[in-house]
Amino acid sequence: QVQLVESGGGLVQPGGSLRLSCAASGSIFSINGMGWYRQAPGKQRELVTTITSVGNIIYADPVKGRFTTSRDNAKNTVYLQMNSLKPEDTAVYYCNAVVQPSSRARSNIYWGLGTQVTVSS
Repeated sequence: QVQLVESGGGLVQPGGSLRLSCAASGSIFSINGMGWYRQAPGKQRELVTTITSVGNIIYADPVKGRFTTSRDNAKNTVYLQMNSLKPEDTAVYYCNAVVQPSSRARSNIYWGLGTQVTVSS
């Protein structure tokens, strides 16, 4: 089994910053893409950003220029640095990863349980 654990969420004022982390553990042979999604109350889950194992990155338009993702492949960890936060960034943030559990196994998508980010004065 593979587990993803997010951390770093919390309450921050508009204009502030937060850094989220997501660590993958368990049966891991390789990890391809890792990403962050978010879900606000009453809305569908939406993509925030994804990063491949070689560092190719995609950002959703609402976060371009404010959020930065990175990953440490040696630690199976992905990060999300969020700056200039706005109230509309309030959501539960989920990380996911495309993990190959062993050399002979197919890759599967795994999700963390999420971490709450609240932007409010």
